[in-house]
Amino acid sequence: MLLPYFNKDLIEAGCDEAGRGCLAGPVVAAAVVLPAHFYHPLLNDSKQLTEEQRTLLRPVVEEQALAWAVAFVDNHEIDRINILKASFKAMHMAIEQLHLVPELLLIDGNRFTPYFGIPHECIIKGDGKYAAIAAASILAKTHRDAYMEDLHESYAVYNWKQNKGYPTPFHKKQVMALGHSPYHRITFKIKPGKEKVLED
Repeated sequence: MLLPYFNKDLIEAGCDEAGRGCLAGPVVAAAVVLPAHFYHPLLNDSKQLTEEQRTLLRPVVEEQALAWAVAFVDNHEIDRINILKASFKAMHMAIEQLHLVPELLLIDGNRFTPYFGIPHECIIKGDGKYAAIAAASILAKTHRDAYMEDLHESYAVYNWKQNKGYPTPFHKKQVMALGHSPYHRITFKIKPGKEKVLED
């Protein structure tokens, strides 16, 4: 069962991102402040849920959260500053949009660039431990997936509707055969092979 908070006396925002390991598209981050005792039986790390479950949970989180925000950093900025910095930038942008100022940030992962004026805790695999981070992972993932599905209409040859920009064998093959689209990350090197594709 997910933990409802890290410190019950503070307003906490869970933060997570989606799309870090993709060949194309933006990295998307979400920040979510949940009510202290928010509970939903399906809430979990977005990677442990089906697309149908994530789609069901998104409006629940958006309607019941005390505050939430989503931010995009595009592929050109990723190429310019690198994916790690772009991920942190997206999180900062999401935090900045919250109408309720958090007193503590719960960050999924082991690194983070501090956000001025708000302390943070980095939690490895935090999206499977804390409700607010899990909620953020769902918003980041569903907003990014919807964006990539829209892009698919113009770039169907890469099959983004299915792979969402991740380096599947088909996606890599198409890039090697057809070249990059305006939404590909040029600094991401494509390695031929059938390695397991992991969503972040």
